[in-house]
Amino acid sequence: MASYEAIKNLDDDDDVEMALPRTQISESRSATVSSINGEHNNNNIIEEQRSPSSRQTKSQRLVSLDVFRGLTVALMILVDDFGGLLPALNHSPWNGLTLADYVMPFFLFIVGVSLGLTYKKLSCKVVASRKASLRALKLLALGLFLQGGYFHRVNDLTYGVDIKQIRWMGILQRIALGYLLTALCEIWLKSDDTVNSGPSLLRKAVALILSVVYLCLLYGLYVPDWEYQIPTEPSSVPKTFSVKCGVRGDTGPACNVVGMIDRMILGIQHLYRRPIYARMPECSINSPNYGPLPPDAPAWCQAPFDPEGLLSSVMSIVTCLVGLHYGHIIVHFKDHRVRIVYWMIPTSCLVVFGLALDLFGKHSFYLFLAHCSTDVLFFVDIDMVLLVGMHINKVLYSLSYMCVTAGAAGILFVGIYLMVDVCGYSRMTLVMEWMGMHALMIYILAACNVFPIFLQGFYWGSPHNNILKLIGVGT
Repeated sequence: MASYEAIKNLDDDDDVEMALPRTQISESRSATVSSINGEHNNNNIIEEQRSPSSRQTKSQRLVSLDVFRGLTVALMILVDDFGGLLPALNHSPWNGLTLADYVMPFFLFIVGVSLGLTYKKLSCKVVASRKASLRALKLLALGLFLQGGYFHRVNDLTYGVDIKQIRWMGILQRIALGYLLTALCEIWLKSDDTVNSGPSLLRKAVALILSVVYLCLLYGLYVPDWEYQIPTEPSSVPKTFSVKCGVRGDTGPACNVVGMIDRMILGIQHLYRRPIYARMPECSINSPNYGPLPPDAPAWCQAPFDPEGLLSSVMSIVTCLVGLHYGHIIVHFKDHRVRIVYWMIPTSCLVVFGLALDLFGKHSFYLFLAHCSTDVLFFVDIDMVLLVGMHINKVLYSLSYMCVTAGAAGILFVGIYLMVDVCGYSRMTLVMEWMGMHALMIYILAACNVFPIFLQGFYWGSPHNNILKLIGVGT
């Protein structure tokens, strides 16, 4: 699940170039600035076509980007509504990869591609940075409102936010963080030459640094024992559970660093209260669906855990930076074949590298540590690292997960680009294109329960006698 506000509103009076054949591309000027709910997407351009008598200006779009975004929105709705019926459509309970696990990386990837087009030319870096920061803050605020708890208990018709338990992180917040850092990298490390210029290499260095920091924290920090409480009856004392850890490098649900950092910085009361690992066989007799606890369920099964936490968001930013590189290829290369070649090389490498990490990651990381300084080895438990791998894990946003999903996004984008922008089969994708142009609106209405709440607002006699009850939805 994810929204695409970060793509929808990024026009900063910058030139953006359309994926047109070489003979059709001319200098273009973008003249529309979008607001937080603007209609103009960042992949819009105005192409000037010179004729002997006059200049004719018309709006063009990188249609494949809209289609890709719309397809991802449709996938989001599909897994939200039918994920509980078919395990292949639902999120993986922990390690592994399902269709639902591609949604978030796809949106983040498109954020990066669009930023590569939006900031093709800059008039003032300070002004662009200020606009990017304001848009990120708006998206953060929207995420807090939609996912911070206001729409909890929709079917009970009780809404509101308990500030003591508000959820600080979420899907929109993660996209806002990825958008902001990627935009700042693009603004201040701007290159007007080629994708292999000095500033471009610096952006790749940022992605590398973020990955190394993530790995060192994930496998190096010590996770102590911890406890949490869950409420029982209103008049009863909350029940306390103790989780035994005392380890380093654990990537299981109970003792990983991702959860520890969120508990320490955000507070356990501000984390997501329906963790995905509650669907694991250890925690549910109906696994891979939610269900009652088994008699011997571990203590951590009911602990809050945020799938969009702080440390995992570090790796999600790398997905945006990967998409940014694909956007640069559109800007710097005009020939379709050259673009496709330059896209498929990193795509193939990402997929192969991600799968290799999933299979052999523990050995690769051991070799990495063996060549590091003794200072690194001091706080990393080598024996523990050897016991764990770098499995594909959406909740932790592992390095292997980032590589495989970013590579899959590249493959899908290339396929859509070939079909829509190269071959011209755009009529077949009109619905997806429309959904991509209105992604945020669809997300708010469909995924954030705004539309069901609107329907529940009209009732007769009692709030429970509403339109949803009439059609058999909700309670």
